Order: sequence, then C-alpha cells, then structure tokens
Amino acid sequence: MAGKDAVLIELIRPVVEGLGYHFWGMEYLSQGKDSVLRIFIENPSENGTDVEDCAKVSRQVSSILDVEDPITGEYNLEVSSPGLDRPLFELDQYKEYIGALVSLRLRVPFDGRRKFKGQLTGVEGEDIVLRVDQEEYLLPIDLIDKANIVPEF
Repeated sequence: MAGKDAVLIELIRPVVEGLGYHFWGMEYLSQGKDSVLRIFIENPSENGTDVEDCAKVSRQVSSILDVEDPITGEYNLEVSSPGLDRPLFELDQYKEYIGALVSLRLRVPFDGRRKFKGQLTGVEGEDIVLRVDQEEYLLPIDLIDKANIVPEF
C-alpha cells in the first residue's frame, strides 16, 4: 500500500467507523486538478447504505481532511457504497467472495499479462488464487492495482 494511501486510511477509517459504518476501502486517484478521493462505506443495518449515509460520512471526513490537510492541491471527495461490482482491497474481502467472478489489473505483468478475469477460488497466505479458464494463478495481493467483483445476473 502506498504511503499516501496508508496515511489517508489512518485518518478516514476511524471517522467512518465512529459514525457506525463499515469502512470498505478507499481509492485516491491523483490527476492534477481532477484528483479524486473515493471512499466506500457500508451501513451494517438491513436497510443498506443510502445517500444520507454517504452525505453524513462526506461531511465528517471533509472536516477532518480540512484540518489535517494530507492532500496538497485540489481534489473531489466522493463517498459511496461499494455496489454490486464492489472493489476488493484487503485479503479478508477476497476470502468473503471466494467463488465469485473477479476482474483485476496488476501493477506489473505476471506471466506476460496484467489483466485477469476469472473465478476467485481461494486465498493462500498473502496471495489470491484465481482460476482463468482451466488455469489457476497464484497472484500476490501486493501486485494487484485494482480488483472488482463481476456481478452475475
């Protein structure tokens, strides 16, 4: 995990959890004036996450970020639920979705490729096991740039 991401998570997670929500994860996309800090939350209640939940978290996180000022320059803050195509950030999340179809992109090529789409069949140590067609890949979580559940309808 990049240093900036770790600092942001350290600031944001306690705020989200202090409001009674589950911190699912975060993406920080640094693109000059178009930078985006995207926070994913879940409401543990049976009603799920709604717009009010996101607005409440956005206000609180925005206040903390204004005081701590960990991001130089302009950025947009977005707070949302992970949705059906939920991103995966931590090993425990991968464990929760064993059996699901996953699409992922690696930071560097593995076996000559960076993009994979297949069934998540397990987690071994710090690696995920992904079956693509009839081949299984053991992919280190540290190499994963982005991973999402592929909704099956």
